[in-house]
Amino acid sequence: MANRFVRKLSGFSKLTPVEIAALERETAHPRKFAARQDLIREGDRPGPVFVVLDGWAFRYKILPSGTRQITAFLMPGDACDLHIGMLAEMDHSIQTATQARVATIARADMDRLLNDHRGIAQAMYVSQLTDEGTLRAWITSMGRRTSIERVAHLICELYARAHGIGLVDDTEFSLPLSQIILADALGMTPVHINRVLKELRLAGAMTLSRGSVLILDPGKLVQIAGFDENYLHRRLREPS
Repeated sequence: MANRFVRKLSGFSKLTPVEIAALERETAHPRKFAARQDLIREGDRPGPVFVVLDGWAFRYKILPSGTRQITAFLMPGDACDLHIGMLAEMDHSIQTATQARVATIARADMDRLLNDHRGIAQAMYVSQLTDEGTLRAWITSMGRRTSIERVAHLICELYARAHGIGLVDDTEFSLPLSQIILADALGMTPVHINRVLKELRLAGAMTLSRGSVLILDPGKLVQIAGFDENYLHRRLREPS
C-alpha cells in the first residue's frame, strides 16, 4: 500500500531515497482507530506527531454551549501539529471521521528527522505553511463568503487536496463526511447545508450522494466558489 505521507511530502520537496526510507520506517506501524474516536483532546498534554495514513480526521473545538466547530480536515498523508509539543496543553481536539490508520512519530524522533534530513524538514515546513494558508481561507469563508460560496469553496479545496494524493477518479472523489460534520465545519445547520447542496445540484455544478462527490461542471463550481488554489501551495518557488 502506498505511503500517502511520503507522497504528500514528495510534492513539497525532492526527497532522497534515504529520506523516503526514514519516513517509511517511522510510519511503519500505524494503529487502527474506529470512527468518531479522539486521537487527543483539548487540555491533554501534547504527545507525538500524528500521521494519518488512511481515513479522515478533523480538528475541532467544543463551545461552552456544547456546539462544535470543526477547524480543519485531515486527509490521508496529513500530519498533525509539528511544533505543538512546545506547548503545555492542547488547545483543540482531533477526532477520526472514519475508520483510520494513524501512525505516531515520537517528538524526539521527529526532531531527529528534521535535523538530519534537509528535504524532510523543508517538506514539513511547507506542509505547515499550507495548513496555515488553509486556515486563513476558512476564516475568509466564514467571514465573507455566502453560504453557497462557502460550500462550493470547501468542495473545491477537498477535491484539490484529494487529487494531490491520488484519491480522485476524474471528477469524482470519496467524501466520507456526514452533513452534520460538513455543517460543523462551515458554521451552518444540517438543514441549511442540505438546502445549499440542493442548490448546487440544481445549478448543475456538483452532486453529493452516498459519500461521494461528483463535480458536474468544474468551471461553474470554481466560479461559484471564487476558488483560487494558491493557498494550497502546490507550486513552489524555485531556489535561487
